[in-house]
Order: sequence, then C-alpha cells, then structure tokens
Amino acid sequence: MVTTIPQTPNTPIQSVLIVGNYCHDVLLQGGAVVAETLGGAASFISNVLTGLSVSFHLTSKVGVDFKYPVNHDPIVVPTSKTTVFHAYFDQGYSENAHQDRVLKRVEVCDPINPSDLPDRKFDFGMAVGVGGEILPETLERMVEICDAVFVDIQALIRSFHENGTVKLVRLKESGFYHLLPRLKFLKASSDEALFMEVEEVRQWCCVVVTHGKDGCEVYWKDGEMKIAPFGANQIDPTGAGDSFLGGFVGGLVHGLVVPDAALVGNFFGSLTVAHIGLPKFDLRLLQHKCMLSNILQGSELCGSLCWKLGVNGKGRPYNAVMLLHFCQ
Repeated sequence: MVTTIPQTPNTPIQSVLIVGNYCHDVLLQGGAVVAETLGGAASFISNVLTGLSVSFHLTSKVGVDFKYPVNHDPIVVPTSKTTVFHAYFDQGYSENAHQDRVLKRVEVCDPINPSDLPDRKFDFGMAVGVGGEILPETLERMVEICDAVFVDIQALIRSFHENGTVKLVRLKESGFYHLLPRLKFLKASSDEALFMEVEEVRQWCCVVVTHGKDGCEVYWKDGEMKIAPFGANQIDPTGAGDSFLGGFVGGLVHGLVVPDAALVGNFFGSLTVAHIGLPKFDLRLLQHKCMLSNILQGSELCGSLCWKLGVNGKGRPYNAVMLLHFCQ
C-alpha cells in the first residue's frame, strides 16, 4: 500500500501539474439544451485543488472561442476551436457509452505536446485528458518531470466514432500500455475498468476503481480495499470522477494515507453530482454534507472528519485545508 508523509503546518504544500484541456459542455435532454458549462476534467480537478489550497500548474489548450473566466489561463490556439462535448441524458445505454448518458465530441482542440509542458520538476502529475489530447509522448514527458503520476484512464482509452460519439478501446490497444510500470496510480470508473485487466495492471501501479454511489475500491500489488461512499442526490454525474481524483490527490498532497485520501475523493465526488457544472465548495457545505454522512454511516473516520470540520478547542471554525488533517 502506498502511503505519504503527514504534513505539518510548516511543511510547504507540494506542487502538482495538471494536464488536460478545458472544454465546453452542453447538456441535452428531450432534444433541448438544459445547460452549457465549463467542462473538462482539468476544470473540475483545479476547482477541488483550489478549494483545498493545493498549489498547481495547469497545462490546457483552448480555441479563440473560449469564453469562460478561469484562474489559470490556458494556451490559446488561434487556429483551433475549444473542445466541445454534447451529453445526451435520454438516449439510454449504447456500446462503450456511460449508462446514464451518451457523450459526443463535436469540436476538438489541438493535443497537448511534450513541448507545451513546463520545464521544471513537480511532486505530482495528473494526466486528465477527455478528448484525446494526451499523447503517449506527452505522458512519457510527465513521467520524467513528475515524481508521481496519476492518470485517469479516460485519457488513454477514449476514441471517437465518425459522428463524435465516445467509444472505448482496450488499454492494451491504446498506445499507452508500455508506460504503466512508470505510473503511480491509474483511476477508472467501473465501466472503464472493463477495458483493462485489473489483476495485471495492479502489479505495476495502484488502481482505483470508482463505483458511483457505492464508493470506490483501491487495488495494489498485494491487496485491495473498499472505501465507503458518501450519500448524494444526483442531478448531473458530469465531473464526479474528476472531482474524486482531485480530492484523492489533494488528500495525498496533504499527507493522508491512501484509504483516507480515497475517502476525501468520494466526498468531493458526492458533492459534484448534486450540481450542474462546477460546484462551489465552501466550509458550511462541507460541514453539512459530512455531518449527514456521519449520521447515516456511523463511520469513525467520517466522525473524525466531521469533528475537524466543526469548531476547534478555541471556538474557531477550521478552514478548508484543515479538512484533510484527520485520522493520521
């Protein structure tokens, strides 16, 4: 099992590199547009890390039509459009598609090249492409400049039909398989995990499989562990896995061991599905959500988290960063 060194208040927060394009997401139901929002795994992950006061550098590409205000400016490609996804919530299950939606890529921005990455070292790297923008050579460069690389499998196995509908290919056929021994973590949804041999991949790197409302499982070479979920009223599943990964890495950055960091990931994933688009994280929301989950689960770990989110011995509320300093 991979663990991390607990951080103290005087320990500098470690640096993170996020690589993946911003997107424009259009949600449709019954043929009508329900919402248009900033999308892309990079946007959800940066949102979580910002809320947890984690320092990061974001490498993302957009077109000249990109219209969203963001805290970390992307690379604007003057000859390209921003990647656009349409999510259809009433077309049912189709081959290689999410059971709760059908995704179509209707515009695509340029891929991220190794030369687009900063020329410096990072503690953590996150390869989180959604539209095919992560190239094998780019991931290889990330491995060279990052001490630990986390990859969302959708960045590796997503392919697209001629009409733009997302399809998945087997991990062994993705062109990235040879890099697995150099990764630290590979995250996949339960649907995506069907496209790899978990028993084989876990020999090379830790595998985290998310199960939505049923939490997640962590697999490593010599064992595995189920991590309890947080209850959620699902409105839009878009970005839930991304927020999970952001919370997971944020927990590790702050010194949590893997099971506790995965619980933090579940926590942020559950918050995300209750919103359309990027959720806004604030302390009162975190307190309320955690307290409800503690009542429902009776979890000692959740109880500690709730206590940390409450009031300290001097009558002052803890800030968001202190959320992560529980159950060391």
